[in-house]
Amino acid sequence: MCGIFAYLNFLVPAKRKEILEILINGLKRLEYRGYDSAGLAFEGSEIDQNDNLIKMVKCKGRVSMLEDEIKRLENVNYEKEYKIHVGIAHTRWATHGEPSSVNSHPQRSDLDNEFMVVHNGIITNYKDIKSLLEKKGHKFESETDTEVIAKMIKHIYDSHKDNNISFRECVELTIQQLEGAFALCLMSRHFPGECVAARRGSPLLVGVKSKAKLLTDQIPVLYSKGRDSIKDENEDHRGFINPQRCDSTTEFHTVGEQSEVEYFFASDASAIIEHTNQVIFLEDDDVAAINNGTLSIHRIKRTLDESTVRDVITLKLELQEIMKGSYGTFMEKEIFEQPESVINTMRGRVNFEKNQVILGGIKDYMSEIRRCRRLLFIACGTSYHSAVATRQLLEELTELPVMVELASDFLDRQTPVFRDDVCFFISQSGETADTLMALRYCKQRGALIVGITNTVGSTISRDSHCGVHINAGPEIGVASTKAYTSQFISLVMFGLVMCEDRISMQERRTEIIQGLKKLPEMINDVLQMNEKVNDLAKELYKQKSLLVMGRGYNFATCLEGALKIKELTYMHSEGILAGELKHGPLALVDKAMPVLMVITRDKVYQKCVNALQQVKSRHGRPILLCSKGDEETMQQAYRYIEVPNAVDCLQGLLTVVPLQLLSFHIAVLKGNNVDCPRNLAKSVTVE
Repeated sequence: MCGIFAYLNFLVPAKRKEILEILINGLKRLEYRGYDSAGLAFEGSEIDQNDNLIKMVKCKGRVSMLEDEIKRLENVNYEKEYKIHVGIAHTRWATHGEPSSVNSHPQRSDLDNEFMVVHNGIITNYKDIKSLLEKKGHKFESETDTEVIAKMIKHIYDSHKDNNISFRECVELTIQQLEGAFALCLMSRHFPGECVAARRGSPLLVGVKSKAKLLTDQIPVLYSKGRDSIKDENEDHRGFINPQRCDSTTEFHTVGEQSEVEYFFASDASAIIEHTNQVIFLEDDDVAAINNGTLSIHRIKRTLDESTVRDVITLKLELQEIMKGSYGTFMEKEIFEQPESVINTMRGRVNFEKNQVILGGIKDYMSEIRRCRRLLFIACGTSYHSAVATRQLLEELTELPVMVELASDFLDRQTPVFRDDVCFFISQSGETADTLMALRYCKQRGALIVGITNTVGSTISRDSHCGVHINAGPEIGVASTKAYTSQFISLVMFGLVMCEDRISMQERRTEIIQGLKKLPEMINDVLQMNEKVNDLAKELYKQKSLLVMGRGYNFATCLEGALKIKELTYMHSEGILAGELKHGPLALVDKAMPVLMVITRDKVYQKCVNALQQVKSRHGRPILLCSKGDEETMQQAYRYIEVPNAVDCLQGLLTVVPLQLLSFHIAVLKGNNVDCPRNLAKSVTVE
């Protein structure tokens, strides 16, 4: 949620028009994360002929509306060229304060725009800081928690400018007072041509584009040498708690000393891949500063196990991968990419000829995993459903207790975790706040941490002891589709690795591996029924509610299908375990209530048929997802959609696809924004 994009050009001449286009396009690449307002700030307004002024433009609504606001600006020379220039931009998803121009980012320190900040995350102690700053005479204009950051920096600068305090030091002193999660990017009229960024708990990366070859593939991290605290004797103890001033004796590392270089700060690599594939992922409590074209990364304190360098990573992401191509929406594109994405998840890992599975990311830890007392799978939303979908199979293959937990509930209960537990954390983005907090909770208690993510360099992938990248490719649509099927397969592969040395499991392993081989073709067969699903959507899109029922391996399909319908169509939808039908949900069934049931030929088939009969006896008109060629079941349906027969534990990978298509088509018929549903964000980086 929310998106940061910033651009700094050093000795690379660019007209203001070009600079603004880069900022706007960066925001457009981040639209999929979800937002309700947007804004940007840039250096060099012609007002009063003072190029140190900063111009700010903000508005409620889409990035296209911000673009229109920029075109209406007065006293701005779009053809003016700058050799050195800084601009910051932001898409906001409202937390503190309703969506409005005033509450949009950037937030400023004062009416003269001395310091400007864009922020992702939540500052939990902002009320204390705000109270302190109000006593110091600062006037607040927004309802946001972010505004305290800009005003805190100004307060520190005004208090210490006689000591030649740097922009970076102002930021370092400020973030020591902040509690909560944040990714920040800042600019100042007092420090033209400089940009400072920091993160704690929210993702942020730096892209580097230079005509000169980078001097190294690693950036050293600089630390404070412990200079005396800077503290105002009159300050309230709640506001400034013994801040340390960074003063490293190490020279700044130079990416391109006095050479042409461009820097990009972004929440997501998709925003900068069109400019450069050389990126540095910042870690918690990093402060990245650009001064005179030089990038340096600092930290306030050193911990025992942290890395002293940040790697310059070459992204493999291609621009065409995040473009829609011939599809009208990203979600449609991603649904139809699933035959390919599941192949990519298995590529190099499954040998279908030898019935072998190798997961290189966890290979060195397998002996420890096999000795564990239980497996915990912790996730949110769709990622949680992928764990539910594979729980039964993992219990069968590992013969271990398997717990599947919602991250938020897991933390609320303060669940006991032991040193001989193995905890899996599943997240498409690798930045989900609740999942990350649960990860740290388990890590502190000595458990082995395994990450399952789709994003190289994400916080979960870095903080885990080992893990599996699902390799689904970029997923831009807020409602996850191909990430779900790739997470599903990744967990199946883990189960296959766990039982590879058990003779009693070999026949079952072979059946599953050969079933995986057929999956891409089967998913493609399901996608061929797109028009039939669209016809069903035309019948359902005016309904107020939809029940989705199933059991066994298909229960997770019901949960995930109902979630997709809620996310995209704004209809009420509920995934119901068919075995619980008599314990309450049956009261909802009548001839007006649409009931979609997933019934395939597996070991719970007859129990599902019993639930079907109960629905029909209450005058329900069931819509069935059933096995291909199952005439007996089809005859009992009001309408039906056939899916190919797969191995029982893999059937959920096929039955979920029609529900993805159904939610998509209903949303289109309702005129909803399929890629960016209201109130939702792709990467949930706050609790």
